[in-house]
Amino acid sequence: MNTALSASALAFALLAAGLAATDAGAASRRVLRTHADGSATATTAVARQGAHGGTRVRGRATAGDGQGNVNTVGGATTTGPNGATAVRTGQASRHADGSAERSGGFSAAGAKGSVESSGSSSRGADGSVNASRNTSATSAATGNSMQSTASYNPATGVSRSTTCYDAGGAAMSCPSR
Repeated sequence: MNTALSASALAFALLAAGLAATDAGAASRRVLRTHADGSATATTAVARQGAHGGTRVRGRATAGDGQGNVNTVGGATTTGPNGATAVRTGQASRHADGSAERSGGFSAAGAKGSVESSGSSSRGADGSVNASRNTSATSAATGNSMQSTASYNPATGVSRSTTCYDAGGAAMSCPSR
């Protein structure tokens, strides 16, 4: 998942729609559309700029088909006055039969390092649940990094794995807390 690309596309779409915040201000737009077939679509977009130069742009769209199926997508991008950035994206669906899916991710980067994580989960109509998440982080100070995966399914339960690497990419012992 390329969360940076998704959030950049979201920010561009919001700005292209004429939604730009003024200094130390905010702009927002909410739209609800109902359709003759009983379906509806709701969108929200917000742009904010802080007094010290930080910005935040977020948006969400939810659509229902009038038959019990609903899908939501959204995202946000934040830039701090010091240049640190954070991006979040996500999607969730619920179906008339009781099944549902959710996926999303985030990434952040700043003077101390970077982190990226993505995950998904699903619930079947029978109530069975599956989930997984992958996370990686890198220290700007040392160049050391960590890769972690976690998953759950009813047959095997929870499974986790974490591996740490030095700046050269060789596996090493993970530091204790």
